[in-house]
Amino acid sequence: MEELSMDRSETTCVEAILRDELARGNRALSGVAPVISHLLENSGHALVSDAIVARLRGMLSDVARQLLGAGLAPHLRGQVNEDAADQLSAALAGNSSVLNHLYALAMEGHLTERLEQRSSLDPVLSPLLQELIASDRPNVAEIAMNALAAQSRFMQGQRRMNLPVGELPADLFLQALECFRKAPLNLNPAQVSSGVSALKARYDEGVGRLGLFARLIGSMRGGAVVALELNHSGLALFVSAMAALTRQPRDLAILACHQRQAARLALSLRAAGLDARAIERQFVLIEPDEMLPTGIADLRAERAQELLAASDVSPSFHYDAA
Repeated sequence: MEELSMDRSETTCVEAILRDELARGNRALSGVAPVISHLLENSGHALVSDAIVARLRGMLSDVARQLLGAGLAPHLRGQVNEDAADQLSAALAGNSSVLNHLYALAMEGHLTERLEQRSSLDPVLSPLLQELIASDRPNVAEIAMNALAAQSRFMQGQRRMNLPVGELPADLFLQALECFRKAPLNLNPAQVSSGVSALKARYDEGVGRLGLFARLIGSMRGGAVVALELNHSGLALFVSAMAALTRQPRDLAILACHQRQAARLALSLRAAGLDARAIERQFVLIEPDEMLPTGIADLRAERAQELLAASDVSPSFHYDAA
């Protein structure tokens, strides 16, 4: 009985430490949107580097220009009003859900490049994606091929600091359109209405990069856990699998791979079913200097999931939680 009591006491202590670390990480995440809103002009936040701010500026401007150009004739789409583009970019930056998503994408691009430089992980074609392309299930092979092309476009877009508006998740796509409608741009209402209609007609979430990776993970069913070996799956499949297996927004799974988020990463991997040794392998790749949280090996996967679900993180990161 005394031994059982000791085990419970140790488990409670481990959970308290993890909850505290998770709370600190969540406080850092909750400050991302307001900090970025101000620091698009400056720098200095631990989670916001100059490179990330530059990518954010580029993506915001690119999305704004696409929205403005959607209602114009094709030969006029490169001639959008610069003042209107700046105003719409600022309006999009004022939407914390849109801003947090673009921040997560910028972080994903940055981390993917860092993994390529530091660990020689291919940023586009991972071994697991190769295996899925070679699948004897034609539908899976087709999705994997499309995902490969989408990932290649994403990495090119990150280097150019742009993002196709059709790559936004459905909720954020609609929020971006609402920003376009409501921003005081002094545009012809017919041009705005025409642009919104044209964008809606072309939009298909399932053929976007995020939709394709989600479909791939779904096609793997119980075997999706193999995507949690980062050096085999690549970052894009890795975070998609971690999000699906732990029922978290994908953006949070991306941000769990950044410094100061060790508790969220460890709890996520434990909740997804990895043991301590497998978790440590991912830490070595993602953040070699980060220590694995104490006691993670003794935590049940179900309890790790409960701790994640109970953590209080910025609501704007939960736009796609359903």
